[in-house]
Amino acid sequence: MTEELTTEVFMDMIEKRYNKTYLSYSSIKNALGDMRLFDMYMKGEVKKTSDALTFGSLYDMMLFEPDRAKSHYVILNDNAILDQMSEKAKSGKNPKATNEWKHIFSEFKAQAEENGQEIVSVDDWTKAQEMIDRLHASGLYDSYLNGGQFQVEFNDDIDGIRVRGFYDCLGDKVVVDSKSTRSMQKFRYDVGSFCYDIQAYIYMKVSGAENFYWLVQEKAYPFYPGIVRCTEETLFSGEMKFNEAIGRIATFLELGPDYDYDRDYAEFSV
Repeated sequence: MTEELTTEVFMDMIEKRYNKTYLSYSSIKNALGDMRLFDMYMKGEVKKTSDALTFGSLYDMMLFEPDRAKSHYVILNDNAILDQMSEKAKSGKNPKATNEWKHIFSEFKAQAEENGQEIVSVDDWTKAQEMIDRLHASGLYDSYLNGGQFQVEFNDDIDGIRVRGFYDCLGDKVVVDSKSTRSMQKFRYDVGSFCYDIQAYIYMKVSGAENFYWLVQEKAYPFYPGIVRCTEETLFSGEMKFNEAIGRIATFLELGPDYDYDRDYAEFSV
């Protein structure tokens, strides 16, 4: 942040440009890369969808809001589609590749969307439930989630910068965030790669908690779980990234239409 650009003016510029009164972890993370992507994200033009993100949303809702998950998701068994297909189509080598399958599935999906629901496969629902069962069996659920408040929204300031987000679990002087990973051993690298350290810094700063933990679980059977404590060094890394991102956004806002996206590039040492 420059001396000329106060946090109050900074947030006013954010609101005028994007009609938003806050920044999120994701928007701040994007500001560490190409500012064109930050701009697109703030305008709602970046729609990241993947099987991993879709499954992650399912898992989190089943873990933290099980009753809501049961009403929000429609579990679609393949047999429900096969029952509506012609004998010729369903007796082929790959019924799922037929236009008939795709048409019936799209009708199921359209009906679910009309009801404000999402379709989920039996396999994904079963996998998420098995992961949660393993979490309970390990004792980690009772030790780190039991008694906490789930999916708690916050909208607060960090030194004048308004940030908004959701705690997965807010306990007594502790924040616990759920993450899935391909490898428990590689999660330490995921913290830096996906800027989870920024998220930890924001959550700790806003909540005033004394400890931050990631409740981590491998996505492949047998769904090995673990608890990872966020260190002071990681929080410091998150703070440095947070400040760097805010500085980049400030420069971007000050230059306005004069900002040259094509001259934006990364520069660092390893």
